[in-house]
Amino acid sequence: MGAAGHPVIETPTLDALARAGTRFTNAYSETPVCVPARRSLMTGTDPRTHGDRIAQGTLRMPDLPTLAGTFRDAGYQAAAIGKLHVYPQRDRIGFDDVILAEEGRQLNGCVDDYEAFLAERGHPGQHFLHGMGNNEYGWRPWHLPEELHPTNWIAMQAARTIKRRDPTRPGFWYVSFTAPHPPLVPLASYFERYARRDVDEPATADWSAAMDNLPPALQSMRHYWPALPPEQLADMRRAYYALCTHIDHQLRIIIGTLREEGILDDTVVLFTSDHGDMLGDHGLYAKRLMYEASANIPMILMGAASDGDRVAPGTVDDRLCGLQDVMATLLDLCGIEVPSTCTGLSMVGAERRDTFYGECSEGLEATRMVHDGRFKLIWYPVGNRFQLFDLDADPGETRDLAASRDHQDRLAVLRQVLRDNLYGSDLAYVVDGEIVGTPAVEVRARPNRGLSGQRGLQYPPLPYRDPKLATRTL
Repeated sequence: MGAAGHPVIETPTLDALARAGTRFTNAYSETPVCVPARRSLMTGTDPRTHGDRIAQGTLRMPDLPTLAGTFRDAGYQAAAIGKLHVYPQRDRIGFDDVILAEEGRQLNGCVDDYEAFLAERGHPGQHFLHGMGNNEYGWRPWHLPEELHPTNWIAMQAARTIKRRDPTRPGFWYVSFTAPHPPLVPLASYFERYARRDVDEPATADWSAAMDNLPPALQSMRHYWPALPPEQLADMRRAYYALCTHIDHQLRIIIGTLREEGILDDTVVLFTSDHGDMLGDHGLYAKRLMYEASANIPMILMGAASDGDRVAPGTVDDRLCGLQDVMATLLDLCGIEVPSTCTGLSMVGAERRDTFYGECSEGLEATRMVHDGRFKLIWYPVGNRFQLFDLDADPGETRDLAASRDHQDRLAVLRQVLRDNLYGSDLAYVVDGEIVGTPAVEVRARPNRGLSGQRGLQYPPLPYRDPKLATRTL
């Protein structure tokens, strides 16, 4: 974001929201991958409580109060627009209605609302005929008319939902854009605005320079996503920034609708994301990692006009927070009791955590993180590899301090915090109270037969198949 000091990207709407509210600099996705992150967001709980740190596409939402359900119980109307990423797809998890754009996941015979819209406009099943993959880093301009881009459709549906609200009841609206997650298919006009600009270089470091020096988890990712040549890498980043600016501009339509409906001053707006993307930093791509590009997420809160000092305009808050805190924060601002099941804290409250724990995946690709507000400890169980970064002095995570004599005390403290947070299968990595992990393993290149989940022609709709098989292949 421009408000966060990015040297290239244009985000005028988010920058304006930050000036009108509070930007949280130390916000993290507890599990930086789609499904678990959204479970934290929707239940106000950490992965240990909601039960997923892997990304289990066919795992039902746990039997816990949800964000939408709690608002509904308090008399609110509640609607979700865009990507919900729950199973089954039409599970409303407390919402009155869901208007879905699920990125071509025709699981269990479900065609989402965006797909139905494309069919009505004469383009059935054609949204992936651009040929770009859902987890790959090639790019090209969007191939259909501009108004059919999912970002435009989601913003339009959100605005219509707001205009169709019941005027006698308060409203809770959840709007989830599918971009800038791959496929990287920006509108040509948005890519063109970046085409002649220099883009920032990806972060590099001594610790990430040599493949043999990496933990097995990172070697596996390097094999899966080979490094892009410099010119292609720069254009890929331009395409990603173009998708972000497109979303930023479409947010203006939603905010403009709230203003013209006369309810903006009475509305709390919170902007965040389920995860980031490495975008070539340290030769790595995608999510699932605890480095800043993947795990650190935007978090901007603009309160209602009457919230005053609780969400003071133009403020920056460096408290450690995450997606589990969104539910407690919004309920707190709306004067609704926070369910006792929530592990999150209100970001406008006095209570703050001393450390933040993050976790993602199990087995070879498992990674864990402890953050104390300045120092971040990252641990890879396979190979028992620790990394320590001073984010105040080194926000790009270029200097691994785990072997530094001057930082052994801090390393020991954070290792103990890490030990205290381990549970489940991770306890096998602890012997006599010491974290020992498992030996490193040889990592070989994996064939990518499915092109990282590439979609095809999706009309006629895909035939029914076992949902667990569908989740793996789609």
